[in-house]
Amino acid sequence: MEHIQSIEQFHSKISSGVNVAVFSADWCPDCVVIKPILPEIEEEFSSLNFIYVDRDAHIELCQELDIFGIPSFVVFKDGSEIGRYVNKERKTKDQIVSFLEELNIQAK
Repeated sequence: MEHIQSIEQFHSKISSGVNVAVFSADWCPDCVVIKPILPEIEEEFSSLNFIYVDRDAHIELCQELDIFGIPSFVVFKDGSEIGRYVNKERKTKDQIVSFLEELNIQAK
């Protein structure tokens, strides 16, 4: 998973293709819980690009996108948001997979 280093890089990255932005932070207990399952989800949905956004390093971007809880997932297709799973609750692998499947994005 590519780690975003700047807001400009984020906007460039989401401008083409289907990208899943994972908003997280190292101090977040719920983020730590899902961290080991993210590679499995990436493999299952290998046709999607997953990008990691550190909430603390990019707080302005989180404000711009109304990301108030982490971990959160926002999916973009060619620069436009097509779905979001944003709340303050702990997320399970099944919940994340269901969210991605509901967007009718084919997993390989």
